[in-house]
Amino acid sequence: MSSITSVFVPIHREGHKFTIIFAAVTVVLFLLWEPLGWLGVILTLWCLYFFRDPDRVTPTRQGLVISPADGVVNMITEASPPEELGLGDMTRTRVSIFMNVFNCHVNRAPVPGRVERVAYRPGKFVDASLDKASEANERNSMVIEREDGEKVVVVQIAGLVARRIVCDTREGDMLAAGERYGIIRFGSRLDVYLPDGAAPLVAVGQTAIAGETVLADQLLAEPHHL
Repeated sequence: MSSITSVFVPIHREGHKFTIIFAAVTVVLFLLWEPLGWLGVILTLWCLYFFRDPDRVTPTRQGLVISPADGVVNMITEASPPEELGLGDMTRTRVSIFMNVFNCHVNRAPVPGRVERVAYRPGKFVDASLDKASEANERNSMVIEREDGEKVVVVQIAGLVARRIVCDTREGDMLAAGERYGIIRFGSRLDVYLPDGAAPLVAVGQTAIAGETVLADQLLAEPHHL
């Protein structure tokens, strides 16, 4: 039963119209030539799978930074947050998670807090797995201020075949850790800029699960008092 429920889950509302379009095209393909119709069935099932929106169980302890996306950690580096956020040139540890067309693309908040800033910037659509995608590609950046005043940056980046970034969150909104806040249609990437002093607990090549995988634990960097 668990394997069945892991596949047949609700889909994100962004996928409704695409599923209808794929299904309608499939009917037409069957009328034209049956083998093409079966190809349409496969593509329609893929569309349903792509827009799946499963529930996740999110760790909620203070100091944790949770993965905002399903995918593979393809880069960990030091970089400055996007300039449109106005956070200055100070570098932070940036964890990049690449989502291919088979990953769940629903994005989730990495930390709880108030959305201080949301900034969209148009750009190119180069391969999201490349380092230059952080600067060159279309992106939507968000600053979440935690209760302790620490600011965490998460950036949605369009990829080679992605053509729409959806962010349902507005400035002033309150988010819980792991709460859904947007989606990117088709291959793309999310960058998380960790709080100062937080060391990543993941490695390049590791698979991350949105809303569940712990990217960093800031409390590990703090001294323990006996």
